Amino acid sequence: MKLKLFYCSFLFFVLLSNTYTQDNFNVKLKNINGQEVNFSDISNVKDTLVVVSFWATWCIPCIAELDNINDELKEWQAKTTFKFIGIAIDDTRTSQRVKSFVKGKGWQFDVFLDINSELKRTLSVTDVPHVLILKNNKIVYRHTGYIAGEEDNLLKEIQSLK
Repeated sequence: MKLKLFYCSFLFFVLLSNTYTQDNFNVKLKNINGQEVNFSDISNVKDTLVVVSFWATWCIPCIAELDNINDELKEWQAKTTFKFIGIAIDDTRTSQRVKSFVKGKGWQFDVFLDINSELKRTLSVTDVPHVLILKNNKIVYRHTGYIAGEEDNLLKEIQSLK
């Protein structure tokens, strides 16, 4: 009986900890131009999916994923409405490279810096690349890792969640 009670309590805790609301998204970030923004302000677009990709300048799979998504982004957004943002998790040593890196890549989406990994911890992101899809400020999809071609699966997931 004690084991059952423990198991039920544990499941309740897991379910509760995976249910995020706008209050949990109240994390300050900076965009690549140094302006401070609140993640809840950029992630809470009513009835619009917000796709968030956590990445780093030193992460080869992250860069490949974002290059491929960027190549398809305008076509995808012509098919279905959603917002796409990148969250760089580079620390204070490497974060100063992010702006020139993004400009050099020609990425056409907004990029924000999570230098202290506060948002990463808040959203239980353990590794990069890591993609989340938010709808009405709730996480409805999560994926870690990248293999070439997986961006097609991401588009299918976006379309299925509309």
